[in-house]
Amino acid sequence: MDRSRLQRVSPHEWRIDPTGPMRVPAIIFADEALIDAMDDKVAEQICNVASLPGIVNAAYALPDAHWGYGFPIGGVAAFDPETDGVVCAGGVGFDISCGVRTLLTGLTRADIEPLKLALADSLFHQVPVGVGSRGKLVLEFAEMDAMLQGGAGWAVEHGYGNAEDLPRVEEAGIMAGALADAVSEKAKIRQRQEMGTLGSGNHYLEVQEIIEISNPSVAASFGLRLGEIVVSIHCGSRGLGHQVATDYQREMAIAMPQLGITVPDLDLACAPIRSELGARYLGAMRAAINCALANRQIITHLTRRIFGHFFPQARLDLLFDVSHNTCKQEQHRIAGRTRSLFVHRKGATRAFGPGHAELPPALRKVGQPVFIGGSMGTHSAIMAGIGDGEEHAFASACHGAGRQLSRHQALKLWQGRQVVDDLAARGIIVRSPSSRGVAEEAPGAYKNIDAVVDAAHSAGLARKVAMLAPVVCIKG
Repeated sequence: MDRSRLQRVSPHEWRIDPTGPMRVPAIIFADEALIDAMDDKVAEQICNVASLPGIVNAAYALPDAHWGYGFPIGGVAAFDPETDGVVCAGGVGFDISCGVRTLLTGLTRADIEPLKLALADSLFHQVPVGVGSRGKLVLEFAEMDAMLQGGAGWAVEHGYGNAEDLPRVEEAGIMAGALADAVSEKAKIRQRQEMGTLGSGNHYLEVQEIIEISNPSVAASFGLRLGEIVVSIHCGSRGLGHQVATDYQREMAIAMPQLGITVPDLDLACAPIRSELGARYLGAMRAAINCALANRQIITHLTRRIFGHFFPQARLDLLFDVSHNTCKQEQHRIAGRTRSLFVHRKGATRAFGPGHAELPPALRKVGQPVFIGGSMGTHSAIMAGIGDGEEHAFASACHGAGRQLSRHQALKLWQGRQVVDDLAARGIIVRSPSSRGVAEEAPGAYKNIDAVVDAAHSAGLARKVAMLAPVVCIKG
């Protein structure tokens, strides 16, 4: 990235002052190496976001930021309906409520190792994965609508998981304000056979070993112990979420001239929060959040059943489930006044600090778990929200390492079979239906996860708790 436009605020914070149509500054959190490696498109896109009506404080890009549609991935912005703030489909993304949930097993690497190959094969064959993957659960329209209203709560009612899971899920597993009627028939048809499926791209189900504890007291509160095994599930709302985003992005682009809105990039098509279109999108987007929460709940049930076959002693308790492609109405204190804002997080994880009322009692003293995903052959991280994080990017943290090469570029450098073999030589078992997909997601296509985590920690977005190493990765 060209630093000539940037003012360095601190070792991990950079600022672009408003120019042209920008209404607020743009802030990028990164160290020098990450800034230098970022595409100039990140600065261009976050400045475009800073030009949207009703934006509050600043537009933020996090340490894993890279080019996306409209917002950069790793972008955060909040809008106030009292000042004609907007909701932007491109600020949520196409995989609405894509997120991560992590399960505690109580097992060790020594427990897993003798059965690792059989476990990998069973997970791969029983949890549908890949482009167009289909699950055994088929929903008719009435049941689809019930799921879109009920989220993970609907899944538990239908025998997928336990009621004890729900307090450990963002929004207690049920996103209020969902409008199933605002979701198109095409979106519902796409989802009929996709419940309980991982999908493709960077989605995964990964068995991981805790290899480092950097904050013992918080780790203990989370139930994390050095050398133990956890399972992380990364997926979203599948075809339904993609169709919701497609439908409303197109409708917003058509409606903007009548709404009196101009944007520097049509991928930032938006509508006033208090408009009929804005309200309809929010209802459909919330329904897609419920779809994702239900989807991860069903996959959790399948995963528990598989682990129960191999390891009857394992409980697979849920640590937490949090999304990273959402727009949420939240209370934030701005210039000494509490305001109700619509916070867009695209490739960015909510990171509430200790004492926040929306956290379950068991986690409220230490802050919300924040999951930073790696890339098959690299570490992942568990962090925790901190009180000061409320002042940085509306209590948001990064969600992964972030791409440094496009999928097209990755295909020129790696072959899927070679990636699988190289990881197997390191003791990491990968199962995927697509050799091309593995090549696109090669570890070298992503930024250095340690640098991203360190930058998030040093910038005050979240604090480091534990690092995880992959053991088995079921990859879309």
